[in-house]
This record gives sequence, structure tokens and C-alpha cells, in this order.
Amino acid sequence: MAEILRYEHVDISYNGSLTVKDVSFTLEEGEILGVVGESGSGKSTLIKAAMGLLGPSGMVTRGDIWYKGKNLPDLPDRELRKLNGPELGMIFQHAGSSFCPIRTVGAQLYEAASEHERLSQKKFRQQALELLGKLGFENGKRILDSYPFELSGGMQQRVGIAAAMILNPSVLLADEPTSALDVSVQKQVVEEMLLVRKTFGTSIILVAHSIGVIGAMADKVLVLKDGEMVEYGETQQVLNAPENAYTRKLMSAVLRLRRS
Repeated sequence: MAEILRYEHVDISYNGSLTVKDVSFTLEEGEILGVVGESGSGKSTLIKAAMGLLGPSGMVTRGDIWYKGKNLPDLPDRELRKLNGPELGMIFQHAGSSFCPIRTVGAQLYEAASEHERLSQKKFRQQALELLGKLGFENGKRILDSYPFELSGGMQQRVGIAAAMILNPSVLLADEPTSALDVSVQKQVVEEMLLVRKTFGTSIILVAHSIGVIGAMADKVLVLKDGEMVEYGETQQVLNAPENAYTRKLMSAVLRLRRS
């Protein structure tokens, strides 16, 4: 498989304070990389850096993030905005909070798509219904015509995945998309994201607290502790025979929870 995204010795700081330190990894076409670690370990910061979503106080202070020959931290804001959506998509932890409550889902998806591509509303609706069908939504028309508050939390999260895929990006960055959901809905979201990879060949970086979600989805896993990469490799190798003491601690915590 060909490489599509590469982090090289990346440091990220907020207000001059180093948060992520010397992280390097590659993401290949169609690959799913899981990023795991405790709260505050820098997982979300790591993926937001690719899309320039660190806010005014955050910045990449060292290293490179390469996407299709372009070093993303060096791009002017205008060029990066052109990539965000059609090339790099984001799924947020609480997808419902990113929707406006007084506009229909379809109107908001159309607005996002038309920022990057000229589409009539009729053509957009056809494409949106086709996408929702491919992602397993039984009644796409009802979804598009609904207001966000008319959808359950799990359905909002699934629609968030569809919204990120509306422009068919090559890379999908998922910031803890399952953490606020119960187990049955987590399973639906995991299945939908795996379907995205299977249907569109999308590469995915998945940030998650849950070792179970990472084990079910990821080809490779990267373990972060206090902003530093402590383990990186094939998922089953890392989870079944972790080399780092911190990774072993995470795995033992999972086993204790399963036994309790």
C-alpha cells in the first residue's frame, strides 16, 4: 500500500508549553491507525494538527506532517481550508454539537459541500441519499429532512460520519467518536466506520480510550503517554505482547474491568 500521511518528529505546543513530543508515524492508503492513551495524553491534539484545528494558542513547533507531498503546517490557511473536507475529514466526539439545531441536516450538509464544489440542491440530494444508502441508513430522506434534535445521540454520531464523508476525503480523522455512546451504539458506529473503509478505501486515524474499539478496528496502534509515543506497531502485536510498561498497564486495566 502507498503512504498517504506521514508525521515526522512532530512537537505541538499550546501557549509555548510542549504538549506532544517527537511523534512519528505513517498512514497508508486504506489503513486504520488507532491512537490510544489516557485523557490528556495528546491524542486529539495530534490529529487536529493535521487540519490546522489547534486554535490560536496551539501550533506545530517542530517536525513535519506530510500529505500527498505537502507539508500541512507550512500551508497558508487558505490552502489548508481547501484540503479540509475534500481531502481531510473530521469526525468529532459529540457530532450533535456541531449541527445547528434550527436547520435540517440536509441543509447543513448541502452548505458544507457547496463550500468546495458547485452543486445544485437536486444533484447534492441525489449524492447524499446515495451516500447514506451505502452507509446503511434505511431512510436517508428522513435523515436529510430531520432537525438534529429529532435524532438520537447514536444517530447523530452516525450522521456525523456521513457528513465527514460527503466530499469523499482520502483521510478521515476520528476524535473519540464512540466514547459517549453505550455499547450497542458503539458497535453500530464501529461497523459504519469499517464500512467507510471497505466502500471508499478511506484511510482512518481513530482516537479512542477503548482498547476494545481499537482492537476491533485498527491495523496499527500508537500508544501515547504524556504526549510521547511509547509504543507503535501492528495492533495484535502491541495488544497481545506489549513491550512498554505503560501499554501493559493499560491492558491489565482492561482485563481487570472484564473480570469485575
